[in-house]
Amino acid sequence: MPLKVLIVGGVAGGASAAARLRRLDETAEIIIFEKGEYISYANCGLPYYIGEVIKKKEKLVVQTPENMRKRFNIDVRTNSEVLGIDRKSKTVEVLDRTSNKIYKESYDRLILSPGAEPVKPRLGGIDSQRIFTLRDIPDTYRIKDFIDNNKPGNAVVVGAGFIGLEMAENLYERGINVSIVELSDHVVGPLDRDMAAFVHQYLRSKGIRLYLKTGVNEFIPDGEKIGIKLSDGRLLAADMVILSVGVRPNVKLASDAGLMLGKSGGIAVNEFMQTSDPDIYAVGDAVEVHDFIGTVLNKVTAVESTNGNLDDRPLAELTRTVLVPLAGPANKQGRIAADNICGRNVKYNGSQATSIIKLFDMTVALTGVNEKRLKESGIAYEKSFTYSPSHASYYPGSAPMTIKILFAKNNGAILGAQIVGYDGVDKRIDIIATAIRAGMTVFDLQELELSYAPPFSSAKDPVNIAGFVASNLLKGDVSIFHWDEIGKLDRTKSLLLDVRTKAEFGLGTIDGAINIPLDELRGRIGELPVDKSIYVFCQVGLRGYIAARMLAGRGFTSVKNLNGGYLVYKTVMQDRSVVESADVKTAEGSGDLGDFGSTSVSRKIGRPDVSISGSGVSYVETTDCGKPVDMKD
Repeated sequence: MPLKVLIVGGVAGGASAAARLRRLDETAEIIIFEKGEYISYANCGLPYYIGEVIKKKEKLVVQTPENMRKRFNIDVRTNSEVLGIDRKSKTVEVLDRTSNKIYKESYDRLILSPGAEPVKPRLGGIDSQRIFTLRDIPDTYRIKDFIDNNKPGNAVVVGAGFIGLEMAENLYERGINVSIVELSDHVVGPLDRDMAAFVHQYLRSKGIRLYLKTGVNEFIPDGEKIGIKLSDGRLLAADMVILSVGVRPNVKLASDAGLMLGKSGGIAVNEFMQTSDPDIYAVGDAVEVHDFIGTVLNKVTAVESTNGNLDDRPLAELTRTVLVPLAGPANKQGRIAADNICGRNVKYNGSQATSIIKLFDMTVALTGVNEKRLKESGIAYEKSFTYSPSHASYYPGSAPMTIKILFAKNNGAILGAQIVGYDGVDKRIDIIATAIRAGMTVFDLQELELSYAPPFSSAKDPVNIAGFVASNLLKGDVSIFHWDEIGKLDRTKSLLLDVRTKAEFGLGTIDGAINIPLDELRGRIGELPVDKSIYVFCQVGLRGYIAARMLAGRGFTSVKNLNGGYLVYKTVMQDRSVVESADVKTAEGSGDLGDFGSTSVSRKIGRPDVSISGSGVSYVETTDCGKPVDMKD
């Protein structure tokens, strides 16, 4: 008898599983149930249709039910909701939404790909017709139709994750003034705070208001406006709201069937994508998968334990399961589930959550873990910041990118990376993501032979540079300190030395620092106290490194270089002051911006003047980001 496989959910993982099954088994009976009207559509492209970057709605549909039937001989049943699973009889109960009839369908194998749904908190006014979520094509049409018909002037985006920021960009491109409300102290949750500061700066330069460390207490419908009462007492007014506070896995069907759920609330699956019922598989946003970086951390821990640097503890403590609502992992999981149903014994080795987002001309990308996760793990790690041009600086159009690498102190294993820049960010994050998957170290990054021509890169690629800097730290070629240590320095026992030019020094420096430009340092070493620790810094780190090596070679025994240079320190401190100044205004009762419909917003086009530097941001409305980065470092 031919194998009969039912698939619940026809988007991403479900559609991939169906196509793979057919390629592996021409005789199998394959049925897809999709409760909506569409299958295999471009979820990630939805904001760009709203922003009219994608002009035709037809472009959002990757595969139609008709084409799926013709090409793969797959029975696609749209508007069909699976209501329940009878594991004993191996049947599912299906509601045909078109006819409103319920029927049963038997299976040999069942694949669940129910996806996730937007979180909609229970707040007053949450059911307003001016509040939207974005998850599927009907949501997209509702939002676009509202914009086309009502011409809103102001919008508030609640939640600054990937979808929230993509919607902010596309609303802005439709000529709408945008404010973002985020409960955390920074956008893009997986980013570290210091990297997010560059993103905040850029968003403000576009005229987008940020309300960080701020939640929403209530929505207040008011005719053609909607009020948004913030947790700090301020009241915003808008024409529409995009609610983007996260998603939760759709697990009701699995839970009602008695399938095991994981610690994070998703459907528990093994490495073969099987649930607790071996005849039922699950893929996509609803499943809980192995965190690949946990494997890397366990290897690091094993080395530390061998060296006697870590208390003995079960390695399993560092291994965790996670929810990863991303299209790439979902499609791979669908393929692997199909492989295993057809007897191929293929394992899913987990996800490292590699992701990327376009924000106007800026690109933000990350892979692996952040500092918060590493601190929770108890792993001894180090970090490095590097600034590199996207391609040879002498070739026109070069733009800087900031690369942050997180790596193990004991062996240099790469644990995570974050990149903020404009051109070539995607290429570099993919290289580092591949390096993590391959078990490489920062020492290996030095050796990678990457393509070079002036329009595309430099002879020493930004990834190579990141490897050089991180390797120097581990080899002890230089000692470093970080931006958040500066306030803790004992100034009676230490000296801050700014080795930038006098002109750069005059534009701003760290409080209490003295200035001796690098090119004058050899002739002025006698001005430095030998009985104090010397904390050196420049703009981005290179000149500081040269100065630190010079001083060490001249007999100074306690010299450290500021990791990331003055640029990281300045950007983070300015960003922090923006948030704090907003808090002060609120506390004084003068921070209510009320209806910002009359506010004039500077709508800069293209890259900001500053690339990724900044100076003088004073409040949320500020649009001046300062001067360009000096790439001489």
